[in-house]
Amino acid sequence: MDLLIQVLGFKDTYIWLKDSSPSEQKRGNLRLTKALDANSKIVWADQQKTVKRLKRDYISLADLDSEKPLTREKRLQLNAYGAALNAVNSEEENYGAVHRTRMFNDELWDQEWYLQDTRTNKALPKLDLNVLPLYRLGITGRGVKIAVLDDGLEYSHDDLRNNYDAAISYDINEGDTDPIPRYDVSGMNGHGTRCAGEIAMEANNRKCGVGIAFEASIGGIKLLDGLVNDRVEGEALGYEQELVDIYTASWGPADDGKSLEAPGRLAVEALERGVREGRNGKGNIYVWASGNGGSKSDDCACDGYVGSVYTVAVGSASQTGRFPWYGERCPATLATTYSSGAYHDQMIATTDLKNTCTTRHTGTSASAPLAAGILALALQVNDDLTWRDIQHLVTWSSEYSPLRENPGWFKNAAGFWFNSRFGFGLMNAYALVAASSNWTTVPGKTVCKVDNVYTADIGLAYGNSKKLQFDAGSVCRTPGSEIISLEHVEIEVNLEYSRRGALQMHLAAPSGTLVQILSPRMLDNSDAGFAKWKFMSVATWGEDPRGTWTLDIFDQTGPVQNNGTIGAFTLILHGTERIPDYRKNGPRIYDEDYNRIRKTYGVVEPIATNSAQDEYERRIQWPGIDDILDEHWLQKLLKL
Repeated sequence: MDLLIQVLGFKDTYIWLKDSSPSEQKRGNLRLTKALDANSKIVWADQQKTVKRLKRDYISLADLDSEKPLTREKRLQLNAYGAALNAVNSEEENYGAVHRTRMFNDELWDQEWYLQDTRTNKALPKLDLNVLPLYRLGITGRGVKIAVLDDGLEYSHDDLRNNYDAAISYDINEGDTDPIPRYDVSGMNGHGTRCAGEIAMEANNRKCGVGIAFEASIGGIKLLDGLVNDRVEGEALGYEQELVDIYTASWGPADDGKSLEAPGRLAVEALERGVREGRNGKGNIYVWASGNGGSKSDDCACDGYVGSVYTVAVGSASQTGRFPWYGERCPATLATTYSSGAYHDQMIATTDLKNTCTTRHTGTSASAPLAAGILALALQVNDDLTWRDIQHLVTWSSEYSPLRENPGWFKNAAGFWFNSRFGFGLMNAYALVAASSNWTTVPGKTVCKVDNVYTADIGLAYGNSKKLQFDAGSVCRTPGSEIISLEHVEIEVNLEYSRRGALQMHLAAPSGTLVQILSPRMLDNSDAGFAKWKFMSVATWGEDPRGTWTLDIFDQTGPVQNNGTIGAFTLILHGTERIPDYRKNGPRIYDEDYNRIRKTYGVVEPIATNSAQDEYERRIQWPGIDDILDEHWLQKLLKL
């Protein structure tokens, strides 16, 4: 029997389900697709193909010997504190002598090291996401709706049910409104419930932990418990775009060091429609985990979901502020939050299946939901923020200082610190929300496309470098294409090569900023090359793109018989015709000691900033957890 069903959320788009035998499929599928394409009433026709999509945590439940939290030296559990949380003796060198009251009574709150400062000595780095000052101001994510795209959501869980929003929940796999996970002996369908708990676990109910946006509304869109194809992804990414503020996805193509996959036609359409029309035209925010293929020399530049200009790609840092062994590098990564690291580092506490709790959530799967929760805090304060405002706020407020011991940091020509491991650094929730409370919407986006300067020699071989140039000096000065301040940079690549994984590419901006947009991948032995593949970079954010860009392509990996041919390349620049207001006073001035508690407590010392704020606002831009915030600031931040 043949069925014609409208694709959920897509106008005038249908899926045709046709029964046929395997032999008929082999003979007839291509012929049928061509016949549909030839019909004058049909704009396009694609045969849907099943794709592999993997969740981006890395520890199997079978590998865990216990759910018991690990013990950490030089880290106090907060139930050791006895007096008021704000009572800090600045003269004490040993934080073990300082006593505090638990802020929340939830059983795993003490294990949420990434939400609170648990140091026993102020000489240790301050490694948390700086959310406690926001909780004291009543900023908890209230009124913001977040949808977790995953394998389901146990909405009956005691720590989630009061924040569950059925209106933004759906089961794409089964075609109904119930996203409850499928329970089996493996317990592997708890991934979505874990991600949701990080965001919206209820506070002060003595169950599990505290979500980073613990009063946000949470929904589950189930798509990973069944066959996944472009239609499934498109329906998930486009579900209830007027209701959902933030979508978070902790999955993607296999992180195996050899996959090269991007969103399909419908998924791209859903993303584009989301940023254009979602949230009443302000744009949906899509947060994406950057990938766990580091141990297989994978490169997140080969993941088209991470490399989309429409997503906020989030990487991981360990409890010790290190790049984790599973982390992937690419210049599409926008920022970082915490997750697991080495075997002795703590992991992430959250909800789990069958109304249980866990302290073993891991990988970049755990990082993306934390970022989504931080962005929810900002939207509570300023729901007029656009999807591009959010990306600008992330670049402007993230901190490199807590992660600066890692290699790879450089300052671009616009004054932003960047690292392909961490993007613009560790997300600073207070700084991001403070900036969002007094934010001027960034100018409209301009796109400038430049084809590479013709080269007669299109051959590419092992040991030989090929340089392609793009002249953006004149094209990006013309009306409608003028860009003065960069956002995303894309390179659309067409080339054939005998071993794709041997290639690497570096892109030099007119300013001299040099970024590696492709690293060698030892396991990628494909001879398919790249066909209209877009590499994306945010490393030159804020720079003036006008001038000559140079792309260097080479193979130093081998084998020596490798060879190929260069096709058409296009440089695609995204940016604005004028400098956004927040940068008009010059480049950002970083707080080099952000990861240290200041010596003076109480009154906040002046901190130089680059935004157009008066001296009063500068005085309180970067408070620590013990700073005094007066009533004027509280009213302004909450817009009371």
